[in-house]
Amino acid sequence: MTEPLSERNGEPGNGLEWFGREVAAALAHKGVNQRQLADATGYKEPYVSKVKNGKALASRYFAEGCDRYFNTSGYFARLLVRVSERGHPGWFVPYINLEKQASRIEDYSNALIMGMLQTAEYAEATFRATHPRETDEQIKARVEARLARREVMERDKPPLLWVILHEATLRTEVGGRAVMADQLRHLASAAGNPHVTLQVLRFAAGAPGSSLPFTLVTPEDGVTVLYSESRGRPGHVTDSATAVDNARTTYDRLRASARDPDESLALIREIAEEYAR
Repeated sequence: MTEPLSERNGEPGNGLEWFGREVAAALAHKGVNQRQLADATGYKEPYVSKVKNGKALASRYFAEGCDRYFNTSGYFARLLVRVSERGHPGWFVPYINLEKQASRIEDYSNALIMGMLQTAEYAEATFRATHPRETDEQIKARVEARLARREVMERDKPPLLWVILHEATLRTEVGGRAVMADQLRHLASAAGNPHVTLQVLRFAAGAPGSSLPFTLVTPEDGVTVLYSESRGRPGHVTDSATAVDNARTTYDRLRASARDPDESLALIREIAEEYAR
């Protein structure tokens, strides 16, 4: 068959609705229902329904399954990439692509919890604070894009995700106490994943080794790169051996100063209960 509805019909402002509309069009073209698509892709029908109705972002495996079933030569896989990148500023897309290919991600967060580990409500609160003049639809697109980053950890062979959280990220009340309670519970749940390690750098540890957040990403080829941000300069990726080596040294010092994973998990749960009370 030919590729489903093209851009000449206009792209929906909502990326989830865009992808769902294309699935619905492909089903109608083939003359099949969502149960048949669910059987063909190995997913349950409620999941297919949510994707088709723009209520959930498709996984990479579902998109590839759609391409096989509808014989669309990679259309749905390519569309998913476009939808996933929506809501991200252009300068951040290179990092997103590196994240998707990573075998190891090491992050230091000192103000906000890293995007991959955020709940929808926490993410929305951060975007409303940093983009106060954007519409609800624009904020929704940003939240969708951020939540889509979780798919990296759903691969057959996910990367090792090691995150050092300064205690400030746990104590800064983003979105209200209920949102923070849910966010910290989500962190505690994520820590149960054998591919995820969390450490907390307590206030009592004193001045941290870095005043800015940064991330080290090691792709399958083993060449580690550094992603960092600063005020007045877009986030950027560098593979400079000197920059990466300096960041590695700093990260090792932060890791040594942080509480061990078990103590950190206990603290996260304790603070979550404080918010819940």
